[in-house]
Amino acid sequence: MTSSLESSKLNVLHNFRVVLCQTSHPGNIGSAARAMKTMGISQLYLVKPDKFPDAHATALSTGAADLLENAVVTETLTEALSGCAFAIGMSARKRNLSHELVNVRTAATQAISIAAKQPVALVFGTEMSGLSNAELDHCQMLAMIQANPEYSSLNLAAAVQIMCYELRMAALDETTIVPNVTPEYATIDSLEGFYAHLEETLLHIGYLNPSHPKKLMERMRRIYARAALEKEEVNLLRGVLTLTQEPRRHDKY
Repeated sequence: MTSSLESSKLNVLHNFRVVLCQTSHPGNIGSAARAMKTMGISQLYLVKPDKFPDAHATALSTGAADLLENAVVTETLTEALSGCAFAIGMSARKRNLSHELVNVRTAATQAISIAAKQPVALVFGTEMSGLSNAELDHCQMLAMIQANPEYSSLNLAAAVQIMCYELRMAALDETTIVPNVTPEYATIDSLEGFYAHLEETLLHIGYLNPSHPKKLMERMRRIYARAALEKEEVNLLRGVLTLTQEPRRHDKY
């Protein structure tokens, strides 16, 4: 039986959502819902699932059909991350990206600290190929499950189970430090607004060539993802972008 103290500590889990991107097999959605519920996480978001709702998903969810009934289905990852302040992309392999890459235990500890005040998302990719680089560009951190390097392929629901377990243990761990004063991170929505404003400004000043953009915006996203921008910092940067487009003239006295 869970004590009142434990229940208080576990309240932070209500600030997490699991986001499954383009899941091809409905059974994996049901199994993931079951994995989430066993660890006390209830918010499920589905980005363009191949089949949902589906009887197979319901059957494999066992007693977690309520998570499927309340699942939010979106067309884009941006929609699924709306309102979140931090997104952790789950990767089964190392990527040639500049994102911070940590193990799931480290990710869980940091995520608990942020979720004490703001929503956090755990983002999982398709069963066959995982998250694309474009999807990872919406995340601020990458986390890996340190499995057997000779056979590291995990079932989607198993990966969800492991990460949700780590979150629960981090929430209950007496050594997990949640600062009394935590920064208010910029939401994913405000970051997307900033990136759009940044692209518009780079086009305006001629730094971004629309005919040959290469990977400039992807690289810009990764620079700012590493910075883990706070709300006020995004406001400051957008002020700079606005004045870059329309400079003010200051009279000299």
